[in-house]
Amino acid sequence: MKASFFKTSLVFLLLGLMVSGCKKEAEALLETSPESINPVIQKEVNGLEFKFCLLNEKGEAATTFGEGENFTFQFSIQNKTDNAIPFYDYGFYNTDDFFAVRSEEEDFGKPFKLLGISVTKELRWILPKGYANFIVPWHEERIEFQAMHGYFKGLNQPYLKKGKYYTQFSYNFTFGYPNKQPEIETGELTFKINFEIK
Repeated sequence: MKASFFKTSLVFLLLGLMVSGCKKEAEALLETSPESINPVIQKEVNGLEFKFCLLNEKGEAATTFGEGENFTFQFSIQNKTDNAIPFYDYGFYNTDDFFAVRSEEEDFGKPFKLLGISVTKELRWILPKGYANFIVPWHEERIEFQAMHGYFKGLNQPYLKKGKYYTQFSYNFTFGYPNKQPEIETGELTFKINFEIK
């Protein structure tokens, strides 16, 4: 009798852990689409607010664009605390999906190529109430540009044809001095924008 009760309890415990694990995964996916009320993804973690959106040619956040229209990626991290926060972790530049555009059938790549990250030891802070900002158009023509301590080359991507697309990337952001305590970690956040070219 006790063994049967123990087995039943164990099954319910495992089911509970699986359900809570699924909830955590669902919370980590931050998504918007043409059907959403707000085209801007916003998430605050430990006083840091992450924003990800696409801008139309008027500079407005949008998820629907005209054929032949250039759209712009905007990703920012705002420090909403009263303290300056060290920010040295730019590993998200190296992920295959940071600002990559895909459809269900095809991968269209990124608007830029990473040339390198500054290795100088200058202070890298997000000041109180300040922010770090990365803005780049899909059809990026600049031969070389700098953003958030990275050096990039525009890939002059062709304008997208009519259809449904998405851009998605995941990263566990870390703040603080490298390999020193205290560090702030966000846990893995996944940003996904579904958009349409009409």
